[in-house]
Amino acid sequence: MSFPNDSNIPPAPHYDETSAERVRRRRATRRSSIPTDAEGQAELISSLARRAYPSIELFVFSLVCGAILGLGFLLDSPVVLLLGILVAPLMTPWVGFLLSILTGSVRFLFETVMALLISIALVFAGGLLSGFAARLFDDLPHNNAFIHARLWIPALVVLVIGAITLVISFARSEARPFLPSVLIAYLFFLPINAAGFGLGAGLQDIFPQGLYVFAAHFALASVLGLITLFLLRLRPSPGGIIFSVITLLLFALILFRLMGSGVPSGSEAVTQSTPTNQISAPLSPTPGLFLTSTGTVRPSNTPSRTPTAGTPSPIPLTIEITLPPTETPTVTLTIQPTPTYGRIFASEGGGANLRDEPGGNYMMTLLNGTIVETYSEFEIVNGSTWVKVYATLNGQQIEGWLLESVLRYATPAPGFEPSATPVFTSTPTP
Repeated sequence: MSFPNDSNIPPAPHYDETSAERVRRRRATRRSSIPTDAEGQAELISSLARRAYPSIELFVFSLVCGAILGLGFLLDSPVVLLLGILVAPLMTPWVGFLLSILTGSVRFLFETVMALLISIALVFAGGLLSGFAARLFDDLPHNNAFIHARLWIPALVVLVIGAITLVISFARSEARPFLPSVLIAYLFFLPINAAGFGLGAGLQDIFPQGLYVFAAHFALASVLGLITLFLLRLRPSPGGIIFSVITLLLFALILFRLMGSGVPSGSEAVTQSTPTNQISAPLSPTPGLFLTSTGTVRPSNTPSRTPTAGTPSPIPLTIEITLPPTETPTVTLTIQPTPTYGRIFASEGGGANLRDEPGGNYMMTLLNGTIVETYSEFEIVNGSTWVKVYATLNGQQIEGWLLESVLRYATPAPGFEPSATPVFTSTPTP
């Protein structure tokens, strides 16, 4: 089918393609592909850098986010923590940090790093203030702060997904990548806020572990983000190649140091080991064996002479020989108690609260699955049985009291009933 030539139809006008039109064309095609020519890539990177440049919103929302997260750790409320993450700022300045490494721009790198440090400091300060407030409430649990100050395999999987998704969606679309930004904020801000909370509250099992977890998360996300930019075929500048190699080596060293050398994670928060310092006070009752022998010899023979007729009667002579009693030998054999291993298995809260004495002050929270040792030392308070346990956290021995109902025993369960101390006494005859 063909159309007749009509001289009344004007020919389509022809326009020279200007730079503004090329910009619009490239923006329209950005969703489907990344430009491969040098001019297009330079223009794309410049546009991404402008969008990722930190603004005042980063600091305002970081301040609000830190305050809400600190309140969530103070109340030990996951709902409040979720609210704090939802008001967290967009993590596009973190993408700007990656772009500054890719381009080798020292000024842009300095600006993005300083912006991220200020944002992190604001979130840390929110947790620090809440930690100071937690000192006024000794009975509040800190389960969520303890959880977010540990490395977890599911959290690392979510971090991988969030980092890759955020970089791809930011580079290929001009829409605000809210969902992947929430994932990154969740894994950046919660550990750093928990570290501040632990420092303020004086919880050694939360600070500085939260800082280590944040450093591991940030290093892993940055490595994945740089690799994703390379896979998107964004070519680095000569200076960017040097910056990228240095950054990858530095972050790989951090990951090896923190994740490979045993930073405490949830699965290894407690190790099975016998307490280094033995129990100083004897257990009640103390199993023991006592052997006692007592002997006393006291002869009192009185020789006498019978007077004979015609002989003057002699003066009676009495001889009494008294031997001192022998010392009583006592041999005491003390049998060392055998430890019983138990595992924390609380039906609520994800763990059990360790206290300094039966029903006493709160010390810390031991998560479900934690291995503890007990030597059958117990007390019954208000009808509840409290057991003294020993655990090792980060190379330090912790001892305290737990409710017997939250323990499941790997060895035969001890009988928490008093028993008499066997004493055997033997007295030899003279």
